[in-house]
Amino acid sequence: MGVIAPTGIGRNAHWQAVLAGKSGLGQITRFDPAKYPVKVAGEVPGFDTKARVPNRLVPQTDHWTHMGLSAAEDALADAAVDPAQLPEFEMAVVTASSSGGTEFGQREIERLWANGPQFVGAYQSIAWFYAATTGQISIRHGMRGPCGVLACEQAGGLDTLGQARRLLAGDIRLVVAGGTDASLCPYGLSAQLSTGLLSERDDPTDAYLPFDADASGYVPGEGGAILIVERDDEAARRGAPNYGSVLGYAATFDPPPGGSRPPALRRAIEQALADAGVVPADIDVVFADANGNVAADRAEAEALTAVFGPRAVPVTAPKTLTGRLYGGGAALDVATALLALGEGVIPATTGTSQLADGIELDLVIDRPRQAELNTALVVARGWGGFNAAVVLGGPVR
Repeated sequence: MGVIAPTGIGRNAHWQAVLAGKSGLGQITRFDPAKYPVKVAGEVPGFDTKARVPNRLVPQTDHWTHMGLSAAEDALADAAVDPAQLPEFEMAVVTASSSGGTEFGQREIERLWANGPQFVGAYQSIAWFYAATTGQISIRHGMRGPCGVLACEQAGGLDTLGQARRLLAGDIRLVVAGGTDASLCPYGLSAQLSTGLLSERDDPTDAYLPFDADASGYVPGEGGAILIVERDDEAARRGAPNYGSVLGYAATFDPPPGGSRPPALRRAIEQALADAGVVPADIDVVFADANGNVAADRAEAEALTAVFGPRAVPVTAPKTLTGRLYGGGAALDVATALLALGEGVIPATTGTSQLADGIELDLVIDRPRQAELNTALVVARGWGGFNAAVVLGGPVR
């Protein structure tokens, strides 16, 4: 795995911050947010683009792609993979993206309106595109198998794992999966504000409180995680580290609002469990979507309670330390869940202190909880009705 997150660069830095409850939320610094109602976000600290991205690619690509390239490089090194030693058509790349290259796009649009079309760079035609990160990773590492992008908003990181598993059932032997996102610019933030779901509190310590009686919305963030997914025998043959396994996956889509059909999150969870061949009692921890809005949190809690029973399984949402990372968030949740399985520790949901009425969850708060962990469920939802669930198994010991 390769991690680029507000909690730190690299899996170790991220994991230590998660265990310590060290938040990566703070005042937005990538631009002056004074005129905007949202002023708190999760920014990746100390990301040196020139040191981590080839010079020629820096002006050709967006900040979101810079982070994706860097995370992919770290993930391949962590997996002890030299792509040059593998058949190029047996390696695939599938990433998630929610917003594309908004910062790059805004800069070029400003040039267009200020100076005219002759001042717009040629790379505007591709740098903003949702698939730009997938394409750049594929080109850089000579991966010419099936490559694609899943634009499923904040559920997409889980969907990349479902697609990776499908590819590995065929002739593909390695998939670069996961996602990053970076939409902390005026254009990107304005698009996010249109949902009405972002927290407008100025204090980072109480801006994002999922499942809490005082919840006010969520905090946006940047970054994510890239994961190397392969069959067990391939990893074992190379002596690569094993963080865990994808046991089950499912995705559903909510019906239009106002109808009689219920939200489809519960069905996604149940189908993922069935796909994994496990029952609810087999799940040791749930990494929740944790939207931070009262109605959305209650709907998720009701789905989890319907499947597992009231307070029957520990639930956590360490994304309170990073904010919601859009296309990168679910992939980072998977990375965090895998590290939790390996360490036997359930991270805490920082900030949340008093569950809202109707929330019957065993939410891990205040401090991490030691536990025997063999399986984890990761849940994600995206704006517009996307739902996804993945069942993870712990590392082979």
